[in-house]
Amino acid sequence: MKIEFLGKTLSGPFTVPSGIVTCSANIIQRVFDTMPEVGVLTTKSIGPEPRLGYREPVLTQFKPGCFGNAVGLTNPGADRSAEMLSKLNIPEDRFLLISIFGGSVQEYVDVAKKLAPYGDGLELNLSCPHAKGYGMAMGQDPKLVQEIVAAVKAAVDVPVIAKLTPNVKSVAEIARAAVAGGADGLCAINTMGPERYDAHGHAILTNEVGGVSGKAILDRALQVVQEIDAAVECPIIACGGISSASEVKAFQEAGATIIGVGSALVGMNTNEIAEYFSTLSTDLETGSDKAESLVRYDIDMGFRPVTLVSNERVTDDICILTFKEKLDIQAGQFIFLWIPGLGEKPFSALTDDPFRLAVINLGQFTKELMDIQPGIEAYVRGPHGNAVQPPAGARIMAVAGGTGLAAVYQLARDFGNTEIFFGARSKDRLYFEEESAKVSDLHVATDDGSAGYHGLVTELLAQRLEELTAEELTDVVFYNCGPAPMVRAAEALQRRYCPAERIFNSIDYWTKCGVGICGACDAPDGRRLCVDGPFLDAADTAKAKLTNQV
Repeated sequence: MKIEFLGKTLSGPFTVPSGIVTCSANIIQRVFDTMPEVGVLTTKSIGPEPRLGYREPVLTQFKPGCFGNAVGLTNPGADRSAEMLSKLNIPEDRFLLISIFGGSVQEYVDVAKKLAPYGDGLELNLSCPHAKGYGMAMGQDPKLVQEIVAAVKAAVDVPVIAKLTPNVKSVAEIARAAVAGGADGLCAINTMGPERYDAHGHAILTNEVGGVSGKAILDRALQVVQEIDAAVECPIIACGGISSASEVKAFQEAGATIIGVGSALVGMNTNEIAEYFSTLSTDLETGSDKAESLVRYDIDMGFRPVTLVSNERVTDDICILTFKEKLDIQAGQFIFLWIPGLGEKPFSALTDDPFRLAVINLGQFTKELMDIQPGIEAYVRGPHGNAVQPPAGARIMAVAGGTGLAAVYQLARDFGNTEIFFGARSKDRLYFEEESAKVSDLHVATDDGSAGYHGLVTELLAQRLEELTAEELTDVVFYNCGPAPMVRAAEALQRRYCPAERIFNSIDYWTKCGVGICGACDAPDGRRLCVDGPFLDAADTAKAKLTNQV
């Protein structure tokens, strides 16, 4: 479905709105390579300096298909973003739209100058509803909107698109101001609100309030597009709760050129997003309406209370938390632990009955967990991620470091025929050894030789692999979980003994939303750990399948 847009002939009429899924260069490149229906690739909003954004939770679902979010304009800053975007291979029939923001007219100009050389156009975020001093605060003033657009247009030689807020008395007035400033197109709408959503008497979002997206804003989005189309003549990118072919047609009839689909992608893995956009395109060509059936309205982001029974300190920065409840979770999946006022983080469950977590102090949240006592108010959501599915009769060899043992213990317990290779810096950092030995053939390595093999766990694995015959290696499947250096070293070794299709890696990437939307847990190949993993096959068969379909 080719379409003309701002001087380029594009392979498809869709985009993913800024801040959803395509939030890293890795993910953008993967979508470029595998999803031709997405003609416009929109980046996450980029500002002048790096911003960590808000602590988790950053996303909540208040009813199926309806979300509140407050990420806080997390981004690596203009300089680092320019470096990463410069490495993208942009196909001739795609349009890279770089979203930017600033706290002043000059900041918009400065960021625009740095990033314009690496994209086909700039989107000016004039509409973020929850970041103080940015976005909506500027986008509600028509004179300031015109000034920002005009200043950026004078500074760059690529098309400029203004992203508008629906939270104004007259969208038409703001649209006319943007076009008067020289905007080549408009994008509408950003999230509405902000609003607050509570669970168990507490604000879920750490920022307390957040923008509203998804089906809850669909009607308002359509109304705004109609108002913009009546007020000005320019291309319009429409977004806000769109998920079906019938809704796409309604927005096209209202005047939209490009259609943004965002919240509808919640919970979809990479293959499923590709299938969704392919189906949506077919729907538009044939008059069918099948894509809507692929939207995951079954995703559960609700919290359930759990009761802490004990906090066992392993060493200064490692503890094991045991809860009263049983958790329904399969090997390979993960949950989020939420403590109101402190935040939430994802964890593999060390055991499911009773529910246990192994925790290493890696930051503010986990530091607090070191000393929490029974009786603390705590909640879980999930499970998220994909359960592992080793072939029947497989000889499983699992390599773990740090809290990675939690991800492989249940694998050994539930599937049997497993050897666990557990590595640590020293004896005092080992935990759950006795339990692991009961369900597996346990091999231990410590860097200092205080327990087990003296050396790296990958060296111990190499010795063991040398002992296996070619026939024994035929059925081996590897699962690696832990810090990136250990996992990469284990994979490099394992590739000498078996094909990559039988190697599965789970690296401790930063995971924030758990449902594939924020893009924080992107792997170098563009997969998202929370929905494509957490164990990713080393052969990346998902990409091979998608590439063959294009």
